[in-house]
Amino acid sequence: MRPGKVAWDWYNANNIYGVDFESGVNTETYKYYIDFASKYGLDYIILDEGWYDIKTNDLIHPVKAIDMEALVAYGKEKSVDLILWVTWKALEDQLEAALAKFSEWNIKGIKVDFMQRDDQWMVRYYEKIAKRAADYKMLVDFHGSYKPSGLRRAYPNVISREGVRGLEQHKWEGQFANPEHDVELPFMRMLTGPMDYTPGAMVNAQQKNYFPVFDRPMALGTRCHQLAMYVVFESPLQMLADSPSNYLKEEECMEFLSVVPSTWEDTKVLHAQFGDYVAIARKNGQEWYVGAMTDWEKRDLDIDFSFLGDKEYTMEIYRDGANAERYASDYKKTTKKVNKDSKETIHLASGGGWVARIY
Repeated sequence: MRPGKVAWDWYNANNIYGVDFESGVNTETYKYYIDFASKYGLDYIILDEGWYDIKTNDLIHPVKAIDMEALVAYGKEKSVDLILWVTWKALEDQLEAALAKFSEWNIKGIKVDFMQRDDQWMVRYYEKIAKRAADYKMLVDFHGSYKPSGLRRAYPNVISREGVRGLEQHKWEGQFANPEHDVELPFMRMLTGPMDYTPGAMVNAQQKNYFPVFDRPMALGTRCHQLAMYVVFESPLQMLADSPSNYLKEEECMEFLSVVPSTWEDTKVLHAQFGDYVAIARKNGQEWYVGAMTDWEKRDLDIDFSFLGDKEYTMEIYRDGANAERYASDYKKTTKKVNKDSKETIHLASGGGWVARIY
């Protein structure tokens, strides 16, 4: 039931390329996800919608294209564990048999979806699932859920929740998931607890270039806006939502995504203005990370590094590129030395971001 980072399949619609097999919901595709996760030290992969027949809702027997035992064994070889997506109703109808089978397969967690209500019966259902999953030593990620309300204090295996209009909104429209929305969330939804926004889009667009494509999605805002989410947005089960094939072409970005933690020991708010901008520093172990995001207005922010200890640090910076206003994926990586007396003026493009690892 440990926290960690996850390679996720549904947002990118399993758009794997440059391989010798047909990508989709099949064993070969998920072995590819496991290879990717292993290469970059990710803890999990998720098998989302399609691994079982949603017409019969049979959680005991995967579809024929999935060999679950082979996948779990392959993941074990690569030190990558599996999480399974389920609809709440399918799980309710087969709860004990399904959890027993998942345990037999050595599944480490469940992503429960489509509850979409918070009446008394459903609130009790959340607690029932949390308790039974804990009995089986499985983590729970509630999707299609209401916002957190303290359940994880009793059941720490409830590691994250959606309860937010997250990255997947870009698959069908950009009205609710955009840079302005993103810099409202830390002041509202995120106050209640972990938020499974599912960041990590490597296909980025400014407003004039964006259009919804369900099977080949792009996200509004810059590349660094996406990278900064891993610091600004808190979720102990943090997703990498894009295609592994896209990430494999982005070695510099993966240098950051492979090491950024999903849990934190200390947090400093450096700048914050509701709906306009936010800059947050977080610590894990001996390392600090700083993430900054803006709305559609480009702006400069002054970062004071007085939160650092009495040491000299190396800071790896990812900043919006000179042409990020036209080509949202444009970014620049630089490295410099910093200490507690350092100050830095950072520039954020429209819909932009800035992120740094300090060690």
